[in-house]
Amino acid sequence: MSSTRLAKLLEFLESDPNDPFILYALATEYNAQNDKEKAYSFYLQLTDKHPDYVGTYYHLGKLLEKDNQKEKAIEIYQKGMLVARNKRDMHAFSELQGAYNTAAGLDYEDD
Repeated sequence: MSSTRLAKLLEFLESDPNDPFILYALATEYNAQNDKEKAYSFYLQLTDKHPDYVGTYYHLGKLLEKDNQKEKAIEIYQKGMLVARNKRDMHAFSELQGAYNTAAGLDYEDD
């Protein structure tokens, strides 16, 4: 199933190589298949060419955390929060802030 989805996404990419949604979908698909190198490649294309594509930051941050790169993940969450705030996307901002707080050790639980 996922190889069919990947093939279709790569077809879409050929038709429109600069579409941020296609780049995001490919990054997500490669991430789901544990192909970190390709996932990073597409996420980093997004942050470079489409820095306002808010969804990138959460998933790139999570991939960095999974890859034991917590400091880089924290930086990505911070950039994402700035983008989300500028776009007035408070839902994305909230998700990024939660991920940032967890990664930075700022998650406080009431006992």
